[in-house]
Amino acid sequence: MRRGRLLLGLLIAAISLISYYSLQQQNPVTGETQHIAMDVDQEVALGLESAPQMAQEMGGLDPDENTQQLVQRVGQRVVQQSEAHGTPYRYHFYALADPQTVNAFALPGGPVFITRGLLSRLENEAELAGVLGHEVGHVVGRHTAAAIAKSQLAQGLIGAAGVAGSDDQSGGQRSAQMAALVAQMVQLRYGRGAETQSDTLGVRFMTEAGYDPRAMLEVMRILSEASGPGREPEFMSTHPDPGNRREVIQGAIERRYPNGVPGNLTLGERFETTYGSR
Repeated sequence: MRRGRLLLGLLIAAISLISYYSLQQQNPVTGETQHIAMDVDQEVALGLESAPQMAQEMGGLDPDENTQQLVQRVGQRVVQQSEAHGTPYRYHFYALADPQTVNAFALPGGPVFITRGLLSRLENEAELAGVLGHEVGHVVGRHTAAAIAKSQLAQGLIGAAGVAGSDDQSGGQRSAQMAALVAQMVQLRYGRGAETQSDTLGVRFMTEAGYDPRAMLEVMRILSEASGPGREPEFMSTHPDPGNRREVIQGAIERRYPNGVPGNLTLGERFETTYGSR
């Protein structure tokens, strides 16, 4: 009986692995081959469906029309004047009313959000362009779609471990818990890798749009200050430490401009006092 359950668990694991690795799509912007189950239209639909709920969880949209226009204008400049313009996604940029949370995020297919809590700490357009360019990098990198496929793989492997150890209830629970822990750590590593890639793409997109990429280094300082001394260790976080991200960004800038950042790139307009309150 135990051997039969073990064989069934191995079969489930094999099917999960074959299903995952047989799904291959090449990303035309990053050039990498990704394991993704959904197509672009499904990504766009998922993002549009999720956007209202995500906005509501952070206080809804910022009611200030000038703020919305600022975020939309800078975001669209980053998209329209960079390689992101050639992608099939529907980019929309929104400011959220939450004044406490320091965050920005993107949904699959194009919706991008930034909280008032982060926006109020930025000083100029280039810093905002760096934040939004990073989030556009998540969309272009198809990071959510890739994470969903990896999550489905993890669920299959967890199920396989549970079946294989199910002849002894406590043993089966331990097997499933261990598999879940391993799957979680895989997901966390992937999350940090996606953040690193988005930082690199953010440098690329904002410079193509004419913004000085060194503004992203200042954004990392802002994020580091906002994290505070009690921040969760990097190893257990889905986001890399701002200090380590700074090194990634500095390296991306140096690779793009080995002779130094040209003088024609701009920091853009400074924000009004409301958004320069550091």
